[in-house]
Amino acid sequence: MGDAKESVGWKQLREFASVNLEKSFVLSWHMESDTLVVDIDLFLKPEHPFYEKPRPAEKVCIRPACIEFPYCDSVTGNGSEDVASIGIGAIEGLCVRDGIYEISGEFGTVVIDSERPLLRLKGA
Repeated sequence: MGDAKESVGWKQLREFASVNLEKSFVLSWHMESDTLVVDIDLFLKPEHPFYEKPRPAEKVCIRPACIEFPYCDSVTGNGSEDVASIGIGAIEGLCVRDGIYEISGEFGTVVIDSERPLLRLKGA
């Protein structure tokens, strides 16, 4: 038997309770010291504590947020370690295996070696 652990999807991670990453959108990527910061428009589900009923012109509750990957040892996006070159777009998934996070979407696939991510709503 191998020692490799199974991949765990974002829906099983407590950091992402009551949100839907697959209906969220990456706006930018940048490093702050040893932390990767991913700015996103985050889809909140009705059970989220900061959920607000959508305005008449809106259909869902979207709030500005960021995902922080602290103590980041490496970030590779589409074969490059240049965080500034990673594109924007809709998120298709996020998983973790053996402490390595992988986020994928319209921007390609980004592999992140860091501690557990933190999800922060802006202005909350």
